[in-house]
Amino acid sequence: MASTVLVILGQTGSSTAFQGGVIGLLGHTTGVALGVLGLLAVFSLVSWAIILYKGIALQRALSQSRTFLDVFRKSTKFSEVNSVCVQLQASPLVGVFQAGYQEVNQQVRGAGDKAPVQPGSPPPRPTVRSLESLSRALVRAATAEVTRLERRVTFLATTASVTPFVGLFGTVWGIMNAFENIGKLGSANLTVVAPGISEALITTAMGLAAAIPAAFFFNLYNSRIKVLSSMMDDFALEFLNIVERNFT
Repeated sequence: MASTVLVILGQTGSSTAFQGGVIGLLGHTTGVALGVLGLLAVFSLVSWAIILYKGIALQRALSQSRTFLDVFRKSTKFSEVNSVCVQLQASPLVGVFQAGYQEVNQQVRGAGDKAPVQPGSPPPRPTVRSLESLSRALVRAATAEVTRLERRVTFLATTASVTPFVGLFGTVWGIMNAFENIGKLGSANLTVVAPGISEALITTAMGLAAAIPAAFFFNLYNSRIKVLSSMMDDFALEFLNIVERNFT
């Protein structure tokens, strides 16, 4: 009779120990599973910080790029466009324009220094010596801007691909604990297997919670970066056309 009472009390204590929601569940989680949850929490927090930061940065880049194109197409001189670049630094088009503008100035100055000037004659028409060099300068600037836009976004891809497997490791570990408890106690009732199964499920859920937003925003931001990259390519061609018409 006394042993029966002890068994009932033990079962009651075990069942009440799990009452308390997620906090109570974490109280029965082993050290390995807690380490997995901590790692997944770090991945999740860092990825959400990148999501918020890059979301604002890419939105500003798109908005300021449209403004820059309006200014560029309405201006008659490169110097006028260059004067507004300080206000539109978030746009990748500004970096491409400034690289092209600097290359044009260097080529025009170099050609002017070599051209002889006759007394009383008008100054020579400014010309660029190599459109190919200008094209390479624009391509280098565009590549640098794309690299800047992609900075930190790759961490989202890493989070999306790695965290489900980290969560799966916690799942396997929890199931191993469940089977270990069954072997030790010689019973497969809910009280025995609940700690291991709950540990497995919470790590799985945390892995998915970290991976799904990271995958979604990685694809979203990649599409926005591709739009900006296309804008830079189109702008570089437009810049070259203007230089070819006016400086050759």
